Amino acid sequence: MFIIYFPVFSNNRAYMSLLPLVPSLKPFLEDYLPRPGSNKPFVTLTYAQSLDSRIAAKPGEQTKISHLETKTMTHYIRSKHDGIMVGIGTVLADDPKLNCRFEADDGHISTPRPVILDPTGKWVYNKSQLRSVCDDNKGLAPFILIDDTVTPSNEDIEVIEKQGGAFVKLPLLSSSNRIDNWKVILAKLFELGIKSIMIEGGASIINDLLIYNEVVDSLIITIGPVFLGKDGVEVSPSKHADLIDIKWWQGIQDSVLCARLT
Repeated sequence: MFIIYFPVFSNNRAYMSLLPLVPSLKPFLEDYLPRPGSNKPFVTLTYAQSLDSRIAAKPGEQTKISHLETKTMTHYIRSKHDGIMVGIGTVLADDPKLNCRFEADDGHISTPRPVILDPTGKWVYNKSQLRSVCDDNKGLAPFILIDDTVTPSNEDIEVIEKQGGAFVKLPLLSSSNRIDNWKVILAKLFELGIKSIMIEGGASIINDLLIYNEVVDSLIITIGPVFLGKDGVEVSPSKHADLIDIKWWQGIQDSVLCARLT
């Protein structure tokens, strides 16, 4: 059987349609999706990696690892969260859209809030794909987390506030204790109405969170059948990390691991 993958055009920009979600993924993922009732955001750490634990072929290089069916899975997981977070390295390398294109059975498409961790203010939002996504009403404007000593450009402030986003100033550079930073970040996001957050990278964020079991509620890793080699961007926490509640799913190409950190 041949599956044709059509782009959908809006204002002369292409948005690729998704493959249908594989039915077995819904019950597989169910126990690892956000649950209400906590006083902090539910945190799902999720990413795609190669067999040799690389998430990119080289630093700053966008690398496709996962199959189209697990791309749909990613958008399904996004639809279950209030926010999607990535770090500035991922933004500069991939210029991601950070929206959700999964359509529920009733036709509803969720709009999770993009959250960008950019302590030193490197990102020029005005020139990004995400700005275009928001212009096309295909997603929400981001919350950009910056250190409280950083001053964004007036142009970026004007654009992002007009779209309903915000620069959020936090004391990110004054503390050497990274776990304290994550607690500050999550407390602020909870205050801003984000009760669940899907964190997708990059490597330094993933490596941080793999050792902070008090921060991460669910871990979902897609593993593609490829070796990216020694020059690749490695995911490897700074110390031993054990997993519990482990489940595996096998697709056409990829394997998916769901688990929790201990």
